[in-house]
Amino acid sequence: MEKALKELNVETNKKKKGFTILGISIYKILAYFIIYSILGYIIETLYGILTKGVWESRQSFLYGPFCGIYGLGAVVLILSLQYFNKSANKLFIGGFIVGSIVEYLVSLIGELIFNVKWWDYSHMPLNINGRICVYYSIFWGFLAVYFMMSFHPKIEKFINQIEAKKPMKVLKVITVIISVFLLFDLLITMYALQAFIVRKVYEYNLNVSNKEYVINEMYGKLYDNEKTANFIYKYFSDEKMIKTFPNLKIQDVDGNMLYLDQYVGNIQPYYLKIFEKK
Repeated sequence: MEKALKELNVETNKKKKGFTILGISIYKILAYFIIYSILGYIIETLYGILTKGVWESRQSFLYGPFCGIYGLGAVVLILSLQYFNKSANKLFIGGFIVGSIVEYLVSLIGELIFNVKWWDYSHMPLNINGRICVYYSIFWGFLAVYFMMSFHPKIEKFINQIEAKKPMKVLKVITVIISVFLLFDLLITMYALQAFIVRKVYEYNLNVSNKEYVINEMYGKLYDNEKTANFIYKYFSDEKMIKTFPNLKIQDVDGNMLYLDQYVGNIQPYYLKIFEKK
């Protein structure tokens, strides 16, 4: 483990051309985000199959196999935990703190920007606003130890092997193209989620906190124009949205969680049923 940490430190502390963040190049940070977002999508998909018996979408964006929370979490852990990697105990403490902060902020931003709840820990002990809880914070601590001491050095080695075989300019261009696509994907996703949620609040008169504004202002802006409305219904239909975000939920004024798959008729919120869960 110590050898792997030393190799990782040497690699990340090398002087690099161009702009860096905490000693790591922008190119490497983008590459980390892309790789770990794809790995996160694979992990989440397999987890969904094992626990629910269905192959359902676990992606963060409207298009592409990317689970952004994994990519973001990995990048933040790599950047911040390089200062804690002298021992497993320090990594655990760092992972506990950093992971909790990231999880809280992602949940908060999801509510403020997308008006959705990605997860809810309100039913678990020692939680803060349902966004984080001690149970998962401890998990973040153990994950940080394994991630920095074992898993990430292997990913770093994989990246270095690719860099040794392919021209750096080509790799950087590919990374930038994928990153631009992800940015575009994020903006489209924000618009699509807003259109979908506003539509459901309007159609079913859902009692959300900003209900009057959603019905009287936002719905009109999105759907009063026939061309805009046709575009939304064509590309962000109920089936498209619920199959992409099967666990999407919002909170009403009483604090109840409203799962939006209840408001899309007979559309199944998954691609394929693998087995019947007992």
